Amino acid sequence: MSAVNAYAAPREGAPLEKTVIERRELGPLDVLIDIAFAGICHSDIHTVRGDWGPQQYPLAPGHEITGTVAAVGEGVTRHAVGDRVGVGCLVNSCGECRNCLRGEEQFCTQGAVLTYGSTDRDGTVTQGGYSEQVVVTEAFVLKIPDALPLDVAAPLLCAGITTYSPLRHWNVGPGTRVAVVGLGGLGHMGVQIAHALGAEVTVLSQTLSKKDDGLRLGADHYRATSDQETFRELRSSFDVILNTVSAVIDLRSYLSLLDVGGAMVCVGAPGEPLSVGVMSLIGGRRSLAGSNIGGIQETQEMLDFCDEHGIAAEIETIPASDINAAYERVLASDVRYRFVIDAATFGS
Repeated sequence: MSAVNAYAAPREGAPLEKTVIERRELGPLDVLIDIAFAGICHSDIHTVRGDWGPQQYPLAPGHEITGTVAAVGEGVTRHAVGDRVGVGCLVNSCGECRNCLRGEEQFCTQGAVLTYGSTDRDGTVTQGGYSEQVVVTEAFVLKIPDALPLDVAAPLLCAGITTYSPLRHWNVGPGTRVAVVGLGGLGHMGVQIAHALGAEVTVLSQTLSKKDDGLRLGADHYRATSDQETFRELRSSFDVILNTVSAVIDLRSYLSLLDVGGAMVCVGAPGEPLSVGVMSLIGGRRSLAGSNIGGIQETQEMLDFCDEHGIAAEIETIPASDINAAYERVLASDVRYRFVIDAATFGS
């Protein structure tokens, strides 16, 4: 075991604090990564505060990790010292079940190992990217294209794949009418990716305060959901609605915006349940679905797609000492559009 500086929650609901965590010794198929940047995801906040169930503490979150390879195990063939790499939401899976074999490790029937707060195959609890280094098995280490700076690439490892995967699964392309609910960390990626896929993109946000940003990022239209005329005028207007907000919304109103056969896909996960009347679905053969990140192959595909189309997260870089303040700003929707922690400050 080796000790590295990190920031972790000591208990449920407590502010994160500077600490030291242990990383396992390098195994034959492991990659040791010097972390350069770690993005802050809303999931980090939900998890350390216990919104999604009890955790084992102390817990260092962070699943939007970029950096460079510092060392590799003797059996590693995919990565070499000095490579620019990333780690997203997954660090292991069984590798043998039907879902793993078709490249959807996030749905591993034996239980995917998440980057933090999961029990790994060796029985240890995973600790995330709010730290100086991480050790990950090579199959779950991604290559960051040279043209993508490591800071703006970090949020792609969660926000990018979380929006890319459903847009691809629901066959978004030229002629598809897509609505993105919310222009936050997830939404600003969804708009860019849907636009690059050739869709007609509408942002549905509570107010018009981010309209200029939405249009600049690729939206064709921007409408305020606080105006009830929006729901009347846009009835049956969309093929796909990508719901990126982690808040309770009136599903009936949003489902009415789908055309016949349309799908509303939720990627934001509020702590409270959402309710839906079945007639809202039956009336237009509509679907209400969810999507959970993507597999490793698809995540690499997303990184290459973003590189090809000049897509990156819009970020605000912060020192580790500002993590708790950043959490409060995320909850207040006061960031455009993703916080990224400079990992060089974890030891400061």
